[in-house]
Amino acid sequence: MNTVIHKEETRGKANHGWLNSSHTFSFANYHNPERMNFGVLRVLNDDRVQAGMGFGTHPHDNMEIISIPLEGDLEHKDSLGNVTIIKEGDVQIMSAGTGVTHSEYNKNKDKEVKFLQIWIFPKEKNLAPRYDQISTRDIEKDNQFYQVLSPNKDDQGVWLNQDAWFHIGKFAKEKSDTYTIKKEGNGVYVFILEGEVEINDAKLSNRDGMGIWDTESIIVKATENARVLLMEVPMN
Repeated sequence: MNTVIHKEETRGKANHGWLNSSHTFSFANYHNPERMNFGVLRVLNDDRVQAGMGFGTHPHDNMEIISIPLEGDLEHKDSLGNVTIIKEGDVQIMSAGTGVTHSEYNKNKDKEVKFLQIWIFPKEKNLAPRYDQISTRDIEKDNQFYQVLSPNKDDQGVWLNQDAWFHIGKFAKEKSDTYTIKKEGNGVYVFILEGEVEINDAKLSNRDGMGIWDTESIIVKATENARVLLMEVPMN
């Protein structure tokens, strides 16, 4: 088993006033040659957008872009004709493919929105762009991981153009679960949404990240009440 740990305080920071963002991997003005990606996981941004503010219309292509709101309401508009609101408990995927433009704004005028913006390199390039979102409220489970994203459109959760699987787990103190790698050669990037956990004697807390590869499974144990995002991705 190989591991790498990225503590919360080591992330790149960018405060634009309307946007306060922490970057696990190199992004925009934050460049760290040792923090470019984890396998095909290219971007993991922890964004906080002030009330009524947001990202104006901008383009993407050949990238799988996942948004996971943690608090508040985010309004999405794109060139595919989608106008939607995503909120805590939702997972959104935009496969940019041959090209798409979109905007994202804080729908609320009285509080900030907090969300994760995640970019994954696609398995195939230049496919038709595609959009999807789900609510996880009906599939949530206590003290075990549940799937919210996969490569298979008939599986639970949204699907993407890559051999990747995302799971979320909400754990009470002292509870644990074992996650088994879905595809040989993949690794898992663990991101602590809140609380504290232990993985192979490594102690992780709020907004810490840990990459793990060359293993068949991992055990995540909550040492305090915790919520955890697992991102299994190809390492090549």
